[in-house]
Amino acid sequence: MTFQLTSGEMPELEELLHLYASVNWPAYTRDPQALTRAFQNSDFVWTARNESGQLVGLVRGLSDAVSVLFVQDLLVGPDWQHRRAAHAPAQAVLDRHPHVMQTALLTDDGPAQLAFYESLGFGNTQTLGLNAFYRTSMQPVSPKIPSK
Repeated sequence: MTFQLTSGEMPELEELLHLYASVNWPAYTRDPQALTRAFQNSDFVWTARNESGQLVGLVRGLSDAVSVLFVQDLLVGPDWQHRRAAHAPAQAVLDRHPHVMQTALLTDDGPAQLAFYESLGFGNTQTLGLNAFYRTSMQPVSPKIPSK
């Protein structure tokens, strides 16, 4: 299976919702208008589409083009994971911003995610003696289990 990589395309909302749902990211599908605004306000969007034109993956984020590049979302539909459909969009963003001093992203702590980002040359801040801090207004996605 092959795919085509494109920069700057704004995918249709329905296909975004389908892709985000396919990887079980409900924080993005709960508020479709917010997802649309997030894409409209992103500095870069790269999409991967299969031979039929179906959206199979994407990467988007923000950058000041000098000191920081933040990869907000990198996702690939389940049928396309573990193929170049994930690696190629990420590499395209990195190739487009080789001069940026710091590239950052947040990801799950699973072994597959860690191995994937390490394969792209990312290091974990733990190995550098650094800390990464964050603040979020997002509500937990999973329901709270009542205490007994």
